[in-house]
Amino acid sequence: MSRGFVKEDDQEENPIIPNRAPLPAGAANYVTANGLKELILEQESLEAERKAVPAEESPEKRSALKVINGKLNMLIERINSAEVVDLSEIESDEIRFGAIVTFQFSNESQKRIFQIVGVDEADVKEKKIAFTSPIAKALMGKKTKENTQLQLENGTKDITIHKIEYPSS
Repeated sequence: MSRGFVKEDDQEENPIIPNRAPLPAGAANYVTANGLKELILEQESLEAERKAVPAEESPEKRSALKVINGKLNMLIERINSAEVVDLSEIESDEIRFGAIVTFQFSNESQKRIFQIVGVDEADVKEKKIAFTSPIAKALMGKKTKENTQLQLENGTKDITIHKIEYPSS
């Protein structure tokens, strides 16, 4: 077949669309109310970005739209599967999803504070860790003043829990 009869789209490479944060197979997609708001804002931003793509037909436009649409599809899938956990209703003295935990590694003098959140909300800079992370798994179910261990490739780290709180909203 002559190249003249091949659709132009067939000659373009498909862009690489980065995956969202991994959610283990079969795991619920827990999110905080704030996390769901952030996902919806991200969706609105991507939709605005899609509208801003120039109207003229070009390989660059088609590629940009494929990336945006791919990101939107993955995001909408996450939004649709989101299970919002109402943190204001949690009255617990143990660490669960949404808890803000103050803890300390036995070999360090400084205390650390992290909130356990959904996979899409996790951001170490913001002191938020995913409930699927090894440290969150080590902390889950523990209480204040309790000790636990974090399993690492080269051994274990002892952890002491100092404070557990849940945000009111």
